[in-house]
Parts: sequence; structure tokens; C-alpha cells
Amino acid sequence: MSDPLPRAIHYGLAGCHTCGKVSPVGPGHCPRCGSHLHFRKNKSIQRTMALMLAAAALYIPANILPVMTVTELGDVDATTITAGMIRFWNQGAYPIALVIFTASIMIPLLKIVALSWLCLAASGKLHPSPSMLGKVYWFTELLGRWSMIDIFVVGILVALVQLGNYMTITPGPGALAFAGVVVLTMLAAMSFDPRLLWDRLESLGLNPVSPSKKSDT
Repeated sequence: MSDPLPRAIHYGLAGCHTCGKVSPVGPGHCPRCGSHLHFRKNKSIQRTMALMLAAAALYIPANILPVMTVTELGDVDATTITAGMIRFWNQGAYPIALVIFTASIMIPLLKIVALSWLCLAASGKLHPSPSMLGKVYWFTELLGRWSMIDIFVVGILVALVQLGNYMTITPGPGALAFAGVVVLTMLAAMSFDPRLLWDRLESLGLNPVSPSKKSDT
């Protein structure tokens, strides 16, 4: 049976979360930037799950409460994310409707599910393959880059479409709840330590073997 790849933790080394320098963890701080060094983030899974539960709780009001209120000649129209998506779709603006659905409904939900799945895998509740873990974590990081599109759109509308007594657009409580979902999922992704996944795989004997060993077989 081939030996697993050597890991920095076996040699008392840790990578700095600020500058990336790998140094002995004994002194407790990075010799380059002075940041605190630790092998793993303290209570990473607990913090991530708490943030994900808070994001899931805000996800419902983010989609049922109005994200913006349009006042036009005394007529007040409060629009939710779902209602706005349906309106654009019925008007034939299919690309805009798809962007709203993707950025405001699908991406936050997928990120909540993916991070929860990773926490279950890191805690030993699930036992996926190493390649599956890497793909899911990469996909979670990719999703985070597109989570603020809807808030940017609302912000642009509020900043530009202020026409005095004719039309006024103000953000609604749904926009605040959606921003909370985005911020909480971002914090959850930052608090999650992916190295816990490889720790779990090592405890199960599923770590990949070194190239030199693999070539000998």
C-alpha cells in the first residue's frame, strides 16, 4: 500500500492566512507579517453552520419581502425579487429574468446547500471522494463572486432614478434581507477551513498517494 503525501502539519508547519508564508507554528506568529499562526481555524465548522443557519433564515424574507418600492405620480408599487423576475419574463426580457433568477434565487440557495454539505463532510457525516470535495469547494468559491449582482442593480436604480416628484425608487426590506444573506454566506465561506476536509480523508485512509509512489505501482 502506498504512503500518503507528506503534509505540513506533520512537520509542525502552518501557512499564514494573511501572506501565505509557511512557517513553524511554534512561535505563534508569522515571521513575515506578524499574523497569528494556527494549524486549523478554531471552531470552523460550528461558526460556519451558525452563519449558514442565519443566512437560510434570511433567505425566505429576502424573496418574499419587496426589494424596492417605486413611487410614480403617487402610485406606489412594491416589487419582490420573484415578482420582478416574472414581470421581466412576461415582458419578453428573458436575459434579465434569467440573471435575476440566477443571482438572486439560485446562487444564494446553492451556496447555502454547498457549504452545509461541506460542513457535513468535514464533520464525518458524509464520506465523498477527494475529487468530489475539491469540486464542490471550488464551485462554492466560484458562486461567491456573483452573489451581489442583484444588490448592485438595486443600488444603481436608487442612485440614478430619482426624478423628484415624478418617480422615486427606494430600497425595501427585502434588499436588506438579501444583503444579509450575501454577507452571511461570504462570512461562512471565510470561516470554513477546507483543510478539515483533508484531515477527515486522512483519518479514513483516503488521501491521495504521492506521485513517486504511484509511479512505482
